Parts: sequence; C-alpha cells; structure tokens
Amino acid sequence: MTHVNDPTVTRRLLTTPGRWAVVGLSENPARTAYNIARYVQRDLGMEIVPVHPKADTVHGATGYATLAEVPGTIDVVDVFVRSELAGDVVDQAIAVGAKAVWLQLGVVDEAAAERAAAAGLDVVMDTCPAIEGPRLGVG
Repeated sequence: MTHVNDPTVTRRLLTTPGRWAVVGLSENPARTAYNIARYVQRDLGMEIVPVHPKADTVHGATGYATLAEVPGTIDVVDVFVRSELAGDVVDQAIAVGAKAVWLQLGVVDEAAAERAAAAGLDVVMDTCPAIEGPRLGVG
C-alpha cells in the first residue's frame, strides 16, 4: 500500500500550535533542516526541539541526543534522516507517544508509515512544511 498524504491532516499539523521534535537538526546552517526548523518555529509559530546526536542548541531551543531524552510531550516528529534510517525514528516516535510523524521531502518508508498509522499517529510523508504551508495558504 502506498501512503497518500491527507490534506486535512497536513493543514491541521501546520496550523495547530504544537511541539515539533526535529530529528537531524543541528547548528549547521547549510543543512536543510536548519532552515525548515526556522520556518516551523517563526512562520508557523511552533515550538521546536532539536534532536541530534550532538544535542546542539538551535534557534534558541535546547537540543537532545535522542527522542527518548526529550522531556514532555511531542506533537510532531519531523524526520530529517535518510529513508533507510527513518523506520527507526518512526518506531522511536511511537514509543515516546508522539501524535504525528512528518517524513521530509525525499524521506520515504512505507512500512514505517503503516506502523505509525496503525499506532494511531498522523503521518505525512515525502513533503516539506515549507512547501505545504504556502500551498495550503498557511504560515
């Protein structure tokens, strides 16, 4: 089965205030995650939590090495890792009780998307908030 993004879910994730754990976000401004996290934080008004092995503080937000180390609730896990690593991140998102996973543009793992959906998480895959926001007229 091929995952199809539901525009209603996408719009809700982009417009409902929430806490986004951005997996793969570091202080490196040359990385796409750096600019997209800024968009999510500034333009969409979300709280961001960097998740990266270096546990960098990015855009004023304290970083954590793993999702399991992030205190409090996580609304969306924004996945900026290669497709072959995404399944593990999705499994971690399920384990920590996240409400949704957003696999970035080019990140595709159909089995992981199915596991997340089966666990009750909203799933958006193979697109970017900075693409979907303007397309849907939000942000």
